[in-house]
Amino acid sequence: MNFYNVKLVLSVLIIFISIKIDAKRNKNKLPSFLNICQRNDPHLNDCIKKSVENLRPLLRKGIPEFDIPSCEPLHIPEVVIDQGAGPLSIKSSYKDIQVSGPTDFTLKSIRIDLEKNRVRIKLWLPKLEVMCQYELQGKILMMPISGSGESHGNYSNIDVTITMQGQQIKKGDDVYFNIKDFVVDFNIGYAEIKLDNLFNGDKELGEAMNLFLNDNWKQVSSEIKPVLEDTIASIFKKFANKIFHKFPLDVLLPQ
Repeated sequence: MNFYNVKLVLSVLIIFISIKIDAKRNKNKLPSFLNICQRNDPHLNDCIKKSVENLRPLLRKGIPEFDIPSCEPLHIPEVVIDQGAGPLSIKSSYKDIQVSGPTDFTLKSIRIDLEKNRVRIKLWLPKLEVMCQYELQGKILMMPISGSGESHGNYSNIDVTITMQGQQIKKGDDVYFNIKDFVVDFNIGYAEIKLDNLFNGDKELGEAMNLFLNDNWKQVSSEIKPVLEDTIASIFKKFANKIFHKFPLDVLLPQ
């Protein structure tokens, strides 16, 4: 092989290596809206809090970079409740649920435990408005109830605690963070509920039942709360992992 051929081969190798390096850099390049926090930062919790606050306004329209759809309104395809005993003995389904107001949260605190791979977030929501199509049959606090139609609910002064338990997983040469468990606990300050077309459209019975539901909303909501918490947790666990799975841990949280 003459000198010209050797030079040509070396040039091709250099170009190939450069392309590989650039590809890796672009792969690990964080979007400008993500705030970079150092793992050994003594104010790490405050830094992560700032990162979440930077993401909050983007959630309204969605974040295409992470395949996260618009959260305003937040769309939940379906929630099914099959409660066979206790104060709430009911079978019901809620479809095409539209939740307005989830991105108006105030972030109260974030606590990161790097050794245990655990994150705890506390936030407050001033108001949520929920619209959906419902079908239900059963008893609420010993009162018979049945109907199908549109449901409208207003919920205010909501405290939310989110606990994420993660694990570090290896993909190739990189380590990523993965959320195993995502637990949501919320406490509602006040609620107003209206179910249209109760008792096959009987106006008098429907108005009486809606009045009864609103007078006893705390007991009713406490019965369906676990199902709603699990549904919301499942949605936001997917959102969180879309971010964590896109970039290695050393890129999201460098040492």
